[in-house]
Amino acid sequence: MAAVQPIRKEPVALHSQAMDNLEFIRSTMERSGSFTAVPGVGGMLMGATALFAAFAAHLAKSPKAWLAIWAFEATLAFAIGLAFSYRKAMRDGNPLLSRTFRRFVMAMAPSAIVAVLLTVVLFRAGLQGMLPALWLLIYGVGVSSAGAFSVRAVPLMGVCFLITGAVAVFVPPAWGDAIMAAGFGGLHLGFGYLIARDFGG
Repeated sequence: MAAVQPIRKEPVALHSQAMDNLEFIRSTMERSGSFTAVPGVGGMLMGATALFAAFAAHLAKSPKAWLAIWAFEATLAFAIGLAFSYRKAMRDGNPLLSRTFRRFVMAMAPSAIVAVLLTVVLFRAGLQGMLPALWLLIYGVGVSSAGAFSVRAVPLMGVCFLITGAVAVFVPPAWGDAIMAAGFGGLHLGFGYLIARDFGG
């Protein structure tokens, strides 16, 4: 007597395939609505230059020289971020000046403008000791806001900057360069690595 062959469970296979397709569609839609060209490698490079800037600023001979070093570092970090974002966007075949990129920039821009204005005011008033906390907090606000239009690691990084800035409010001013090294250096290095590992460079 011939053995009875079990009936193939096609509906289960079809259901599994349908779920895989839905997951692919969902992830594709999420990526299309997010600015995915956040540079992981660029973020790590930004962190490395911030560590050098913190060391140089700590050795600065005057408040003006100290501010000039950090202003140069901010400009350099912006250039690195933009260059590596462009590189990543071109590699992935996505236009850098996309709708999500414009949203990302518009979410960051107000914080950057406020940081520049308050830096001028506080420095003129001789309150440069408050600048590290101000910069970390405002950068954290900007990154958290812009992170709503990016991959999930970005808003988390913004929260970490906010925490670091809150700590900077209560530490002695002499610790300013060290805590900026931890924030702009360490956090960029750490999250840059995570973004490069999980979101493609």
